[in-house]
Amino acid sequence: MSGRRDFLSMPAPENYVAGLGRGATGFTTRSDLGPAREGPSEEQMKEMLAKRAASLGQAAPSAYGVTEKKEEDEEEDRFQDPDNEVGLFSSGMNYDKDDDEADRIYQEVDEKMDKRRRARREAREQQERDDYEKNNPKIQLQFADLKRALGSVSEEEWAALPEVGDMTGRAKRAREARMANSRSYAVPDSVLQAASKSGELDTSISSNDADSGTMTNFASIGAAQLSALTVRLDSAASNPGTQTTTSGTATSVDPKGYITALDRKQATGDEVPVEDINRARVLLESAVKTNVHNGPGYVALARLEEVAGKIHTAKKVIQRGCEMCPKSIVVWEEAIRLNRESIHNAKIIAANGIKLNPKAIKLWQAAIDLEQTPAARKKVTRQALDHNPQSVELWKTLINDTEDIENVKLLFAKATETVPLSEELWISYARVSDADAAQQVLNRARKAIPTSWAIWVHASRLQEELGKIELCDKIMERAVKALIKENAMIKREEWLAQAEICEEEGDKATAASIVKRTVGWGLDEDDERRDTWLEDAKSISGRGRYETARAILGHAVSIFPYSTTVWHASADLEKHHGTADSLLRVLEHAVNACPNSESLWLLYAREMWQSGDPEGARKVLGRSFEQLPGNENLYTRAVDFEVDAGNYEQARSFLQVARESAATDRIFMKSAVLERQLENYEAAIDICNQGLQNWPGSWKLHAIKGQIYEQLSKLKEAQEAFSIGTRAAPKSPMLFILLSRIQEKQGAVVKARSTLDRGRQQNPKNAELLCEAVRLERRQNNVPAAQKIMATALQECPNSGLLWAEKIMHLESRTQRRPRALEAIKKVEKDPQLFVVVARILWSERKLDKAASWFTKAIVLDPDYADGWIWFYKFLEQHGTEEKKGEVLSKAAMAEPRHGEIWQSVAKNPKFARLSVEEKVKSAARLAE
Repeated sequence: MSGRRDFLSMPAPENYVAGLGRGATGFTTRSDLGPAREGPSEEQMKEMLAKRAASLGQAAPSAYGVTEKKEEDEEEDRFQDPDNEVGLFSSGMNYDKDDDEADRIYQEVDEKMDKRRRARREAREQQERDDYEKNNPKIQLQFADLKRALGSVSEEEWAALPEVGDMTGRAKRAREARMANSRSYAVPDSVLQAASKSGELDTSISSNDADSGTMTNFASIGAAQLSALTVRLDSAASNPGTQTTTSGTATSVDPKGYITALDRKQATGDEVPVEDINRARVLLESAVKTNVHNGPGYVALARLEEVAGKIHTAKKVIQRGCEMCPKSIVVWEEAIRLNRESIHNAKIIAANGIKLNPKAIKLWQAAIDLEQTPAARKKVTRQALDHNPQSVELWKTLINDTEDIENVKLLFAKATETVPLSEELWISYARVSDADAAQQVLNRARKAIPTSWAIWVHASRLQEELGKIELCDKIMERAVKALIKENAMIKREEWLAQAEICEEEGDKATAASIVKRTVGWGLDEDDERRDTWLEDAKSISGRGRYETARAILGHAVSIFPYSTTVWHASADLEKHHGTADSLLRVLEHAVNACPNSESLWLLYAREMWQSGDPEGARKVLGRSFEQLPGNENLYTRAVDFEVDAGNYEQARSFLQVARESAATDRIFMKSAVLERQLENYEAAIDICNQGLQNWPGSWKLHAIKGQIYEQLSKLKEAQEAFSIGTRAAPKSPMLFILLSRIQEKQGAVVKARSTLDRGRQQNPKNAELLCEAVRLERRQNNVPAAQKIMATALQECPNSGLLWAEKIMHLESRTQRRPRALEAIKKVEKDPQLFVVVARILWSERKLDKAASWFTKAIVLDPDYADGWIWFYKFLEQHGTEEKKGEVLSKAAMAEPRHGEIWQSVAKNPKFARLSVEEKVKSAARLAE
């Protein structure tokens, strides 16, 4: 025991940390220095305890969670780092071309699978969002009906509403007010003394005021501010690369950002405040002093002095920057720019900068721009190329400064030899060469850059310009094979973009060849390709690239020759953006490929008729009868053609054959309508009776029969015909409407209401019947009843444009029409009837431009809605030009609209049956109210 040293004088054990056993670590209370040294981590603590236990020959303390490291763990850790592979994987396998191709194939497969599922996933997500919004409506939607009801509140009711008072803390506020009024304060003697001396003039200064502290020491305040500013600037200079911050105790400068700010100030012409300039100058000078090799800092400071109007100071600053940062290109560029008014000085600066940075292309370009003559520019450019022979920009500058075409070719030859991997140089070389030489140049370019698709495209364009259009397909076919071999094939969308560029620049054959060879690249061989190509053709034609769209559809037709959808899309493109001959050629190929397609035969016959060849249309229909015998649509189209041509006997014979071979209720209806137009009323009624014997539930035959009796002023027979029709076809709303109108015309308004009620029972939530009930009450001047029925109708059919239009135009005051129209559009979203209503409202308010815009929206939204064309033409009759009216009529004839209340009243009238679409629009415009 006597030999044992004192405990306090013993050396500390290895890796000993004071206070570690009780969990204590060092700390500090000074916030400006930050936290003290961090203590050891948990792993380090466990390792030290285990080492100490091993030195003492004891087991590791389990209380601290220290366990021995097993060899299995070590072996497992060996395989966690792919860069430290040993054993079986230590052969040093490299990532070769096959691995790259495999990764690319897996990536393309993933992209394709994602693209195939994207449409369905987006549709499902949209459906989920719609369901959520439907099940969880917003507050404003729940109270929309209550907000609308506020419009019917009278002024007296509004005035009778009580004022809402603020009852929050009323007692507390009253108590505080009373206490404030009852308080009194004693006036200090200093105030009284100051008041007594307020009128005196004292010019003496006491010598003891400074010591007493009653006077402000401005010198000490200024010194303190200067000291604080110095600390902040020094702190800013210590971090020159960080972003500028002027708040807090740390400030740093971003010279590039400040350069941008100064450029913006100069561009906008704004005057920079002097305070900002001084503040920025202090910051930038501090940044430059603390880091003398910061080139952007000198540039920023020089531009600051330039903005402040101190050009001489700016030159000195940038000169110092050139001395301290000789390798900074931006500093030399700024020095050249600031000395541009003296070309001699600028050249000296450029020469000095180039000596120190001979590889700086920007400095060489600046030096070239300083030269005034082409010879001097070429001399400097050649010197630049001696130091930078691989610079494409310098070669382009030298070639642009050369005027002789032969010298240009020689320069291009040298440039492509020096920089063989520049696509731009090769293509430009081919453009300045003649035909044979250009082909040789492009062949050498393909060998030099086998992965360049631009060279192949230019080769195809060259052949097209030479008139060898048949070679374009072969070139693009070879291009695709070569690029696939080199694994340099670009995406399908990029190929289509290049095709659009070629078409825009006039090389249509090249665009078609690109589409033909690449439009299917990356797509699976399934029916989804057809939808993708149709969408591509639609979007590309929308951008005005019709040849590219035509090529896409042509390729789609070759892959899907039996798809009527593709043929219709191709025919539609030719109809709107092609010629009549091209349209007829497409339709001829279409009916040959799809002889059983009724729609293609009808379209072919109609286009043949409209092109001015009625005999050809008859032949087309004859061929269609052979392919589709007994087809009623073909017979009715043939009848329409003969009626338009005035061959009524031929039309009757067609209908007679149709009634015998392809008897349908539509054929009988067409026959009755033709006899009615020819004023053979007895024959028309007989045909209706014959048809009703076979098809008693055909509501159109009942309607035609009743309308014929009504036209003959036989109202009793007409009422009986309509009544029988309502019992035979109770699901036809139009028969109930026609019957109610006959009863109203006879004066039986009560029966008319009953008929409409019966029709609503048979056809619940039918907008036409509800609207007719409203109109019946309105015609009887019973507006309250009409409004009541309309309220019920909108509850049953809230998305009916017909009901909203009736309500807005006939049941709302003029001042309430626009808000109601806005509410209806939000409710129904896209309905041409509402667009027409809005246009009519704007028309009545003399906002003609907006009205024309809404009329245009209506006809674009639904060209088949004829009333939109009618109202637009009526508007143009008052406020449009003859050219605009003619354009609207021609577009209406092309659209061939068939729906609309005003249109039906004219189209179904036998007096207007023989008129063209343009004449029917004019007649309907005169009847529109």
